[in-house]
Amino acid sequence: MDSPKKIFRMGLWEDNPVLVQIIGICSALAVTNLMMNSLIMGIGLIFVTGLSSFTVSSIRTFTPKHIRMMVQVLIIAAYVIIVDIFLKAYMPEMSKALGPYVGLIITNCIIMGRAEAYAQQNPPIPSFLDGVASGMGYTIVLLLIAFFRELFGFGTVFGIKVLGDWWTPWTIMIMPPAAFFLLAVAIWISKTIQDKEKDDKKGQVVNS
Repeated sequence: MDSPKKIFRMGLWEDNPVLVQIIGICSALAVTNLMMNSLIMGIGLIFVTGLSSFTVSSIRTFTPKHIRMMVQVLIIAAYVIIVDIFLKAYMPEMSKALGPYVGLIITNCIIMGRAEAYAQQNPPIPSFLDGVASGMGYTIVLLLIAFFRELFGFGTVFGIKVLGDWWTPWTIMIMPPAAFFLLAVAIWISKTIQDKEKDDKKGQVVNS
């Protein structure tokens, strides 16, 4: 069984779902024009991924293999409905801003991937931590992209004016192409850093 430290290191960095696995990027590109949108989307995904993995792991020994995927989708859908109802009840403007992307959490590859790859083979608590870690890794990337898009596109961060009237907003930053570009840069930088870390480890092994 993996330690909590290793689980979070994998989810946040070494096996980050967006930067390394390149999954769940549709919503990552769609809602990152504002940081608040990205934060709420990320929190929703952390909630769904963590509890879905916990539930799938808890009943894994009772779930027939030939219907396990359908069971997983049903579990995920139940938690997504909870998130959707909460947003509509307490954050109606945010619910409208996120639109259909909340409902599409059900089909997010990150959640299905963690349920199938980890929760199906591990105890509930580690599975819960794995789901939370993957959700946090996703959220951090969303916030990183949203920071630059909102800052240069609107001159704000979380809706607070940061750049003065002298700043001319970059319209391109609030359009989809900017999200593709920034995500590509983030993946390139993370891959470069991880490759360097691997080379350093190999060098240490050889020297020892």
